[in-house]
Amino acid sequence: MIKKILLFTFLIITTLSFAQKTSSSPYSFFGIGDQAQLKSVEEIGMGLMGGSLNSEYQLSLTNPASYASLKWTTYVFSGGNKVTTIDDGEESQTSSAASLTYIAMGIPIKGNQGLAFGLQLNTAVGYSLLDQTYEDIDGENTLVETNLLAGEGGTNRVFLGYAYQFPFNLNVGLETAYLFGGINNSIVNRRLGVNLPTKHKTDSYVKGFSFKLGAQYNKSISNDLKLKFGASAEIGHDLNEKGSEQLETFKSIQGVDIPVNILFSEDYTATIKSPIKTTLSSGIGQDNKWYVGADYTFQQALEFDGGIYNDITSYHYENSSTISFGGFYTPKFNSISSYWNRVTYRAGANYKKLGLVINGTDINEYGMSFGVSLPMGLRISNVNLGFELGKRGTTDNNLIEENFYNFRLSLSLNDRWFRKQKIY
Repeated sequence: MIKKILLFTFLIITTLSFAQKTSSSPYSFFGIGDQAQLKSVEEIGMGLMGGSLNSEYQLSLTNPASYASLKWTTYVFSGGNKVTTIDDGEESQTSSAASLTYIAMGIPIKGNQGLAFGLQLNTAVGYSLLDQTYEDIDGENTLVETNLLAGEGGTNRVFLGYAYQFPFNLNVGLETAYLFGGINNSIVNRRLGVNLPTKHKTDSYVKGFSFKLGAQYNKSISNDLKLKFGASAEIGHDLNEKGSEQLETFKSIQGVDIPVNILFSEDYTATIKSPIKTTLSSGIGQDNKWYVGADYTFQQALEFDGGIYNDITSYHYENSSTISFGGFYTPKFNSISSYWNRVTYRAGANYKKLGLVINGTDINEYGMSFGVSLPMGLRISNVNLGFELGKRGTTDNNLIEENFYNFRLSLSLNDRWFRKQKIY
């Protein structure tokens, strides 16, 4: 058992040492990047619904209270590939980004407690945009200026959660997380008749802690049918950002930008204030058979104070919310004669008011998702597949519309720990 924990911890540490392109969205320019889905592939396959769900052998990441329902030690590994088509109203282009999204482990303790820990992608920055300006010079349409905007990086979260199950079908849980990561942004300007281009760049590092409380309650309304309720709240917290801002002229030698003259250079600090984020959830179903439910998540506006954020007026944040609904169906969980009867099928949809306002326009997102859990032989371990379709943004007011599809894959492995040895 100790060897398995050490191996799992080593895998997390090794993962942290590798950079990965985690986004291909122009909207990741804003704030500290795109907010990742802090949910399991199973929950995402149900339209992001999962606040009221718990399982004996599957790890639900929306609500830490769910950890108390675990009866099997569970290891989960997940990755995905997102393909995005970007349309500015005149032309479109397609890009993709693949990434590891989470590694986690859940451990049942004494039959009514659970512990979970792992690493998740928290926010992602990844974009490259080219803006060109033409003018009529001597009767010819001439390129006079280009601006290349690029960014990469993001933040991750390492989390640890604990939950307790009371005899009257009530689970309560607590989760703490450490958030960290680096973000690099740059704008390269080239003008006709100017020998050297200029580059404005910012490099920053973000860190901070967050805490989440959760509760779940199950109510049996017949021998098999259950009502489930869930609530969780990520307590308001601050993230601290330290960075540097620099403006320079440069020349490129064999693809490497060499500064020629530093026009401006300054270190800065900033604070990102994240208000309390609440999720309410309910649903009805039969354990290991079917379930339908809905989640509602809401949060007041994010606040950015200090550093480069004080000079930005083109965008701001307002209150955000997400409505999601979905469910699953398993024909016969313990079927021996038919493999496909043991497969779990999922579907759902969601609508997000992201809270991001650009040039006076709200940026919203719509999506639907599908998924399956494929059993591995006669064991309860699963290969989980998920597929999302969605749209974000609009081409109004010179903005960008994104149409995307996202393929997700996770491996959920189960084992029995702390079993008493029997002597015959």
